[in-house]
Formats: sequence, C-alpha cells, structure tokens
Amino acid sequence: MRSGYTLPVFATASAIAALQCLQQSTAAKSVVTVDLITPSQQVEIAIGQVALIQANLALGITHSDPGDNLDLTRDTPIWAVVEWADPAQVETIALVGGEGVGKQSNLDNLPAIYSYARQLFQANLAPLLLPGQKIRVTIILPEGRVLATRTSNAAFGVVEGLSLLGTTGISQPLSAPGQLDACLDELRGKWDGSSASLTDLGSGGRGDGETGRRGDGEMLPLVFCIGENGLDLAQKMGINRDRIIKTANWLGPLLAEAGLLGVPKLLLFGYHGKLIKLAGGIFHTHHHLADGRLEILVAAAARMGLPAGPLAGLFDCETAEDVLKYLHELDVADGSNWVSKIYGYLTEKIDNRSQTYIYSQSQQSVSVGSVVFDRTRQVIATSLTGRTFLTQLC
Repeated sequence: MRSGYTLPVFATASAIAALQCLQQSTAAKSVVTVDLITPSQQVEIAIGQVALIQANLALGITHSDPGDNLDLTRDTPIWAVVEWADPAQVETIALVGGEGVGKQSNLDNLPAIYSYARQLFQANLAPLLLPGQKIRVTIILPEGRVLATRTSNAAFGVVEGLSLLGTTGISQPLSAPGQLDACLDELRGKWDGSSASLTDLGSGGRGDGETGRRGDGEMLPLVFCIGENGLDLAQKMGINRDRIIKTANWLGPLLAEAGLLGVPKLLLFGYHGKLIKLAGGIFHTHHHLADGRLEILVAAAARMGLPAGPLAGLFDCETAEDVLKYLHELDVADGSNWVSKIYGYLTEKIDNRSQTYIYSQSQQSVSVGSVVFDRTRQVIATSLTGRTFLTQLC
C-alpha cells in the first residue's frame, strides 16, 4: 500500500513555490522540498503551476495525492497566493483561508487551518524570508466547497469548505482494504511492546507508553480511536500516543484480533455518530456498509423512557448530531437530563456488545470501556469502565 501526503503538505508546497517565484531568486521549480516535521523527514512535492501575477503577488498550485486511499480530495488543486505584506503586519507570515477552505462555525468562523498546518507553513516559509520581509499567504481550494458536501465536516463545525487538518504529513491508506492489515500490524506491535518484560515504575505513577504499565505495575488499556478527531482529542486529554491505535472503520476485525492476542483492556474512543453503531451490533462503521444511527438513538431513547411526544420528534432529525441538539434543547427547556441518560445507556451498550462480539470471535474475555464526543470534541458520555480506564491513562 502506497502512502501519500495530507492536504497541509500540498498547501505548504504551493506556498513555497509561490514565495520562491515572488522573490525571483530562482527560476520557477517543478518540484519543491517540504519538511514534514512529523515525521522528521523531507519530501519532494511536484508543482503543477507557478506564476507571478503582479509585482508583489505570486500563485503556486499543487494537486493532492493521498496515496492508496479512497480519498475524495485525490487530484484536487490546492492554490497558494503569496504576497508581500505591509510592514505594519504583526505576523511575519499571515495565513488566510480563501475560497474552499472551511470556516469553524463554533469558533467565530476562523479558517479551518489547524495547528499542524500552521507549523508546516512556519517551518518551511520562515527560513526563505530575508530579515524584515513579511508575507500574506492565502490558501484556496477551488473544489473545496463542493467536496465538503460529501464529508462529515459540518458535523464537526466546519462549514463552506474543507479543513487543513492532521497531526502528520503522511496520509496513510485508512480506507483502502489493505489498511486493515496495517491496523492489525500496529495492534500486534503495540501489544508485543505492552506485554514485554516490564520494569515497575514505583507506586502511584501514571506509567508510560513504552512499558504499558501504570506506576503500580498494572497493565494500561489499549485505546482504539476512530479517525483523526478521536486521535487528536485523546492525546489532548493526556493519553500517550503509544497506547493508541487509529482504527478508522475497521473495528470488528480489530476487536476480534485484540481478543485473540489476549489484550485484557480496551478503551473505545470516537465521535458519537460513529461509535454508537456498535450499540446496535454494527462493527464496521463506514456509512456505505451500514448506518442505523437514528434507529439506535430512537430505540435507546424509548428504552430510557423518553415520552411519546418528544420521542416522535426524534423521527424528524436527519443526523445523529441533530438528535443530540434536540435532546440538549429538551434538557434546557424541561430541566431534564435526557442526554446523560440516553448516551450513558448507549456507552454501556457499546461496552457490552463489544465484549460479546470479542468473545464470539475469539473465546476470550476483554474488558471494554467507551468514550463518545460531539462535533465540538466535547465528551458527551463515558461508560463506567471507560471512566476507570481514563483515570489510569490520563
């Protein structure tokens, strides 16, 4: 399976080419070198086009290559317009989200250009600037607005375009069939490391990822994170990256493999619109294979006693995020706690269905906990076992 690069890498490459053209220090290049930072390596990125538009403004264009991944951004053009900035500009490098770059609706419509992308621009463009030079970089994704309608970006508060998101420059083939093998290899490798000969760290400490044990010698759980949002939030909450396996949609085979390997503890960490599928016995979470989210939420609400009137209102919701918003509104209006009740029930159901599934596939008992969060990356609910595991991990 061939890996590619994430959108921030191509946006940075476009900006490098435009800046070099603007400086007129070298002829326009067909390839530029980008320092990925994470991982620590330099790669060459092909430049589609570069041109000096005005004396103080240049345009660079690349095309996305995500590798052997079923990624809708494949071959999409990424433009970077670089212009000399007014000396009064505060930042040496000012980043602007142009057409097709999403806006964060929950953060005053700031451009959806996240920390890793900003680090890339800074690390690669700053060394090219002479003392006193300042630039304004506008990223444009001409197809971004249309492509965004085919993503779940809006569920995470990103509207009107795509986001420059990621924690690494490498785009792993997460949705291609061979990615399952990569996830299984990562699981086996991390479990080998966790179950190796370990040194006790003394009492009361949190432990570390290398040993896989707490300070009191107890084995830490492994964490299955669904997608980049789960991975990012888990790390911000203090979970060591060495304990995390990014699973994408391949939960069923990975749960079974964890049982076969003898993993004693698993924490499932994901967006509620994905993870609640497990409560309904759906263990491959890609929407092309199975959905059932609304049905699962309605059944859980009925089970927890939501009255007939509000229950009927759930049928008017189109997405899981709409259901969550509706339940929040009920809680505010009535002083109730339906979000807590329904999602608390669902997290326990996720745990139980997952444990049953693992045993049916491997004849092994694994303790499973779960954490679900919303589009703003705020935790909605954590199962009882999940809370215990978070205490150990964080």
